Amino acid sequence: MIEGIIARKKGMTQLFSNQGEVVPVTVLEAGPCQVVQRKTKGHEGYDSVQIGWSGATKKRRYLREFRVAPEEELKVGDQVTAAIFKAGDRLHVTGVSKGKGFQGVIKRHGKAGGPASHGSRFHRTTGSIGQRTSPGEVFKNMKLPGHMGHERVTTKNLEVVEVRDNLLFLKGSVPGPNEGVVILRKG
Repeated sequence: MIEGIIARKKGMTQLFSNQGEVVPVTVLEAGPCQVVQRKTKGHEGYDSVQIGWSGATKKRRYLREFRVAPEEELKVGDQVTAAIFKAGDRLHVTGVSKGKGFQGVIKRHGKAGGPASHGSRFHRTTGSIGQRTSPGEVFKNMKLPGHMGHERVTTKNLEVVEVRDNLLFLKGSVPGPNEGVVILRKG
């Protein structure tokens, strides 16, 4: 069976477990996706299916490829729904994190910052970023201010709490804003 699907994040809420505990969940609208292309080992060198979601039949807005077993019976035009998952499954969720724009080192890297009073003039600044004439340069990977967020993030091993129609309820948070597109893969 296919191991993944394309989904849209709808937001967060909470459910109650059978023991009466509150479980924070993220609601995802998964599919229905359609198989757009079938790739075989004989032609491309590996077995996979390309699925599309959102848009007209001929032109899909989102396309993703998932590996499948060679004996898999998926054909072009077949539907892939959230029914491929069940409660208790563990999923890897890949999405684009929320962009936060240009941020300083305190928010971006968690640096401590300087003293708040007693004549200090560097409350939230970077501080020292190097030595003097020798080595005479700023080393690579120095934690400096810059653009934060809006990068591809994978959150691993999120548990499926419930599956309703084409909605998935995953325990915990998922990267990205509401209405953002994410890729779900079995863990």
